[in-house]
Amino acid sequence: MAGAKKWVDNISASIYSNTHMAKELSPIAIDMIAERFRILSEPARLRILHLLQNGELSVNSLTALLGTSQPNASKHLKILQDAGIVGREQRGNSVYYSIIDSSIFELCELVCGSLETRFREKAEVFASI
Repeated sequence: MAGAKKWVDNISASIYSNTHMAKELSPIAIDMIAERFRILSEPARLRILHLLQNGELSVNSLTALLGTSQPNASKHLKILQDAGIVGREQRGNSVYYSIIDSSIFELCELVCGSLETRFREKAEVFASI
């Protein structure tokens, strides 16, 4: 969704300058960023995003892969949809979800890379003991 991408770009531009120095953020911008992180703080939603990374899936498929109930999966999918991260398409009796804001994976890669570096450094400390 172009609107979600533009929103991310606008927030990114308001956070960092060309030199990556933090800029002033308005209270509204901070609230919007906090809301995005709140949405991503739920492990079930991260699992959904991980499953949708390779393409669309039906609610039934997601429910089976997550090992959860259909109402629980639907609740998390609705939150991700309202946030503009996933899109929904009804086909007959089935509903399919897909990623519409692929910038979410850039954020996930950044966090995963940071964690990987952090744990690698800790492992190296213990390896020398």
